[in-house]
Amino acid sequence: QLQLVESGGGLVQPGGSLRLSCAASGFTLDSYAIGWFRQAPGKEREGVSCISTSDRNTYYADSVKGRFTISRDNNKNTVYLQMNSLKPEDTAVYYCSARLGSCRTQAARYNYWGQGTQVTVSS
Repeated sequence: QLQLVESGGGLVQPGGSLRLSCAASGFTLDSYAIGWFRQAPGKEREGVSCISTSDRNTYYADSVKGRFTISRDNNKNTVYLQMNSLKPEDTAVYYCSARLGSCRTQAARYNYWGQGTQVTVSS
């Protein structure tokens, strides 16, 4: 059974950091482009970042550029999203997703999804 499991969310003060993890089971992540999306209450799911299969290409939404970093550890079959300088507007449920092929911005292009992890940025 193909499964993605996110972890690492929580409550953090503005300016703080969190590292989200996306662990895969049932398949190897290095054959897939991995995207991170987020969804805040009342808003549509939006793309945050993506890393290609070759790791040569990474993509970031303008709102997180310079603050978030995506990476993968193929030995652990895990992709990470390091989030620094967090802002209240980063508050959302964060999802990781996987697709064969290259990164895409549209959530509908991804075949596999995790259950999400809540990130709350508040003082």
